[in-house]
Amino acid sequence: MATRKAAAPALSKKRRPNILYVMFDQLAPQFLPSYGHKVVKAPNLSRLAVEAVQFDSAYTNSPLCAPGRFSMMAGQLCSRIGAWDNAAEFPSSVPTFAHYLRLAGYRTCLSGKMHFVGPDQLHGFEDRVTTDMYPGDFGWTPTWEEPKKIHWWFHNMLSVTEAGPYDRSLEMEHDDEVAYTTQRWLHDHARGNDQRPFMMCVSFMQPHDPYLGPRADYDAYREDEIDLPVVSYIAPAKREAVGKRMYELYDRDEYRVTEQHLRAARRGYYAMISYSDRLLGQVLRALEETGQADNTIIVVSADHGDMLGERGLWYKMTFFEHSTRVPMIIHAPRALKARQVAEHVSLMDLLPTFCDIATDGKGVSYAAPVDGNSLLGLAAGSKKGWSNTVFGEYMAEGTFQPAFMIRRDRWKYVSCAGDAPQLYDIAADPHELNNLAGDPKHREIARAFAAEVAAKWDSAAIRTQVVEGQRNRILIQEALLKGKITPWDFQPFQDASKQYNRNYGAELYDTDRRARIPYRSEPKKDGKKAK
Repeated sequence: MATRKAAAPALSKKRRPNILYVMFDQLAPQFLPSYGHKVVKAPNLSRLAVEAVQFDSAYTNSPLCAPGRFSMMAGQLCSRIGAWDNAAEFPSSVPTFAHYLRLAGYRTCLSGKMHFVGPDQLHGFEDRVTTDMYPGDFGWTPTWEEPKKIHWWFHNMLSVTEAGPYDRSLEMEHDDEVAYTTQRWLHDHARGNDQRPFMMCVSFMQPHDPYLGPRADYDAYREDEIDLPVVSYIAPAKREAVGKRMYELYDRDEYRVTEQHLRAARRGYYAMISYSDRLLGQVLRALEETGQADNTIIVVSADHGDMLGERGLWYKMTFFEHSTRVPMIIHAPRALKARQVAEHVSLMDLLPTFCDIATDGKGVSYAAPVDGNSLLGLAAGSKKGWSNTVFGEYMAEGTFQPAFMIRRDRWKYVSCAGDAPQLYDIAADPHELNNLAGDPKHREIARAFAAEVAAKWDSAAIRTQVVEGQRNRILIQEALLKGKITPWDFQPFQDASKQYNRNYGAELYDTDRRARIPYRSEPKKDGKKAK
């Protein structure tokens, strides 16, 4: 094992800080007030951002839920750990930031979605207080060997055509539980005897499609203020290969999408942001009420973005900016001055960042290669040694060959076998409308990127691994659904014998008193009978 010495600023001269990591699902930074959106209301995120380091060019390393999350937790590219798609097993032998932080003396807890696939539903977390939102089995395995097959679980345009105000939804049920169990865990930790600092991962489902806006939040936006996509439609003949495949994947001309549908979907998405932001506020209040806020570093990000109608595309699964960029903020006002960072960073940088926080910048011994780098130097204002490069991979539905992205300086290069390469100057062309890969003036830049992709990735070998993995998982899933079914889905455990008032253990009054925040000792008996 190699020890990496981190060039990171010291964060604490006394107690080691707690870490609260908040992850939203499918939240594109382009739709947040702190990133410049004029309509969306997210006061708690905005308040954090004002006091925080905000990274303005943060990316997922794979624009799909499970691969993006596995890569983030492992600090490694998906192709290293076999995180191909939303039904790829996350091997329990892969170290995660939860493992490293436990070794560093942290108490670790997960509340909410992480989309773990396989029998290990903890991956280093000591506590897990909710079940997952999505299945933990192999049922959502794509089939690259059957290009025309449409699986029932693929995205479709119902999410858009059914968008609107709703009083309840599965996403609301999930996120309400996440907020409640997080608050309860923070309360329990504050009044307990565990002296370790904590690492709490809070993962909300919203604003992931379907775009079912909580009614009160939906009504807080006027229809006429909902902005439409900047690039609302690209004619079929002008679509790049990935755009054509995405239309075939989830549009399929089954529904006629009108401007009213567009506005309703975006309005629902904005409403979900406001709703989950309010739940975040409840979690932040719990930190403050329990006296833990001043010694807690808060990190906020998402697993990927959402096209939300840009280019006529929806959801994620591409390397276009709305799909692959994510918000990223580090709120540590006592240690890091508020600033905006323009350099490119990615979710893989979170594992070494968390490790640096946990060890006060001293570094850790990594048991496996780590592809990310600590963000603390950048957060403190130092660009020394930063490559300003992000790598991305996509190997799930909507393609039949591995796709790769290199984002460096002003350029973005995308490569997928069988497709024409894509080269965009994001600084001059932020909406990615002018593919420069075939432009003679940019021939050498495109050639250099193509050579780098070929040297970094063996596309044919990766495709072989993906297809073999799909065959195995499909067979295993079919077999495990025969006869007795033993689900892998996480079952939260609550010991009712230790809840509320019981006739064993501590005395009733002592149990009740120690559940109070703030804790106050029993008043002295000073009445007549006491004397």
